[in-house]
Amino acid sequence: MTVPSITLNNGVSIPQVGLGVFQVPDDETQANVEKALELGYRHVDTAAGYYNEAGVGAALRASGLPREDLFVTTKLRNGDQGFDQALTAFENSRRELGLDYVDLYLIHWPVPSKDLYVETWKAFEKLLEEGVVKAIGVSNFLPEHLDRLVSETDVVPAVNQVEVHPTFQQADVQAKCRELGIVVEAYSPLGRGADLDAPAVTAVATDIGVTPAQVVLRWAVQQGIVVIPKSMSAERQATNIDLFSFELSDEQMAQVSALESGVSGRLGADPATAAFTQFRS
Repeated sequence: MTVPSITLNNGVSIPQVGLGVFQVPDDETQANVEKALELGYRHVDTAAGYYNEAGVGAALRASGLPREDLFVTTKLRNGDQGFDQALTAFENSRRELGLDYVDLYLIHWPVPSKDLYVETWKAFEKLLEEGVVKAIGVSNFLPEHLDRLVSETDVVPAVNQVEVHPTFQQADVQAKCRELGIVVEAYSPLGRGADLDAPAVTAVATDIGVTPAQVVLRWAVQQGIVVIPKSMSAERQATNIDLFSFELSDEQMAQVSALESGVSGRLGADPATAAFTQFRS
């Protein structure tokens, strides 16, 4: 399976579909990632706070695939924010992954209560300049966090990885990212399964002859969003990446978009108030 790529604002290409490994135990991560790579995935998204970077790295090495064919994302733990701490934490992640460089490195949460994300970003800029990361970005950043980062630092984030699915679309965040030239990457793109039973989704799936998950993921990629669905099932991994042999009509896109339910659809933490202990240790 060949997956199209999107070009980031610094010229780096990111595969539009990747495998997320949030909450996958490290001792199960290698086998899970190996299955995905065999199916054609070339983009894997992990984080220091997931405690499975070593498993991801083992799978990449076992695959025998050329490094340049792979796209690896990891994220900085909140407890490691700050200039020097971030540099040290990156080296720890790179060692766990067993890589010379990381394709995309993200600040996992802004944690505005600690006011360290600008200082942290300057460390990220240093890593980018040194070439040990190919692109730098953020996760869970709201428009006000993005505006401050852009006004006080030199590099515009390449990616903002945020919760996006039909019942929680974060239109304001997406609009700000488009304004700044930042690619939106959706985590929990299936709404952790909650959006798949919606009558609008199941009706479209029946009409096209695909799964509800494929409808929801196609809805996202058709808007230029990068998606990183998680699955431990090889069958679901295969269907989750098979999104480019069909399209949703404008009417079908509108039917799925109409599921928006605002903040009541949020599954994760609110970035405006998320505690510093989130993914800290």
